[in-house]
Amino acid sequence: MAQARVHAEHHYVNRIGWLRAAVLGANDGIISTGALMVGVATASAGPQQVLVAGIAAVVAGAMSMAAGEFVSVSSQADTERADLRREKREIQTDPKGETQELAEIYVERGVSRDLAEQVACQLMRKDPLAAHARDELGISPVVVARPIQAGLTSAVTFTSGAAVPLLTALLVPHHMMAPAISAACLVVLALLGVLGALAGGARILPAAVRVTFWGGLALAVTAGVGMLVGQAV
Repeated sequence: MAQARVHAEHHYVNRIGWLRAAVLGANDGIISTGALMVGVATASAGPQQVLVAGIAAVVAGAMSMAAGEFVSVSSQADTERADLRREKREIQTDPKGETQELAEIYVERGVSRDLAEQVACQLMRKDPLAAHARDELGISPVVVARPIQAGLTSAVTFTSGAAVPLLTALLVPHHMMAPAISAACLVVLALLGVLGALAGGARILPAAVRVTFWGGLALAVTAGVGMLVGQAV
């Protein structure tokens, strides 16, 4: 008898945890650091002041991103754990009711009632908490909150993104800093949009245009503010 061939599928959902933090961190590193340096440069500040502002932005931004991601994702993890504890108590106190609740979920998804009850009973015998976590609460090991991973990813990617305007400022003359930093940031932002789309299996052009547009807007607004401040002082 021929063995059934297993159809292997490749999905992107297991990348959600680190991909979101990575894209956010790199995008924020490029835009916030680049925009700040462009604003300082257009305010007629010297090259040392521009670099000092950029370095300060990198340190403060990386710490802020790491702390922010860790705190926000920790809150999500706390909520998930609280829901799981509550669900565990309900399974222990009312197993029949929880089995019926699981069956109703499958019926609402289009499974016949008889089959839904059979599946619910089998899953309750194997791992009832995992079944309710996945099908009732929507908690999956693939997308579960990981605060440390999110915080470290954001800090590292923020620093990597912020290196773009810093290196550009080191390589160009002072009078070219503002346009050179802006151009470098926009190119890398477009590339970041492409890489994020490829990693997540999304459409490339909309992702690249979206991140480049908002990055360009931030750079333009900050440059305008820098020019106004420079003229005022």
